[in-house]
Amino acid sequence: MRAAIYARVSTTGNGQSPEMQLRDFAEYAKHRGWTVAGEYVDLGISGAKDKRPELDRLMADAHKRRFDVVVVWRFDRFARSVSHLLRALETFQALGIEFVSLSEQMDTSTPTGKMIFTVLGAVAELERSLIVERVRAGMRNARAKGARIGRPPRTQLSPEDKKEIAEAYWRGKCSFRGLAKKFDTSIGTVQRCAAAYQKVFSAPPTSR
Repeated sequence: MRAAIYARVSTTGNGQSPEMQLRDFAEYAKHRGWTVAGEYVDLGISGAKDKRPELDRLMADAHKRRFDVVVVWRFDRFARSVSHLLRALETFQALGIEFVSLSEQMDTSTPTGKMIFTVLGAVAELERSLIVERVRAGMRNARAKGARIGRPPRTQLSPEDKKEIAEAYWRGKCSFRGLAKKFDTSIGTVQRCAAAYQKVFSAPPTSR
């Protein structure tokens, strides 16, 4: 088995170093009879960041099938959330790559590890459902207090405005889009105004 080991520390200095993680990884790989195919170490990068150079490189190499198993020290060293962890595990599963977390003693190649993976999926689904419910509850609360939800209404056009829009369009002074922007209304409203006054402004003026 070719193993990729991923380590991360949030800050450099202050006693934080990836060396302990890397040492434990090496011992674990040796115990399992694995070959270390690559080390991916993000230094001074918060776990909350979406972009991590070495993690991004690890995921790219995973798609190139450069290793058979990913080893991490702890879930929170690798993923920023349960959802993020689950997406990564699903990617590894699709690629035939196992995942091991030393601290949590999780190994997706074992029946117990597969069960934990299933539980994580259920937790992630629950997390998404709770977020949706919180958003809906917030909207209901806002409506109950009289707040308007959604985009504010556009400017109500007066009869004079509608006539001005139609004249500007049929006299070739402005496009539908330009008139919609000028009067802060929709293109559909502008088109209806133009259609309503088509006979008035589209015909040539009567000569006297």
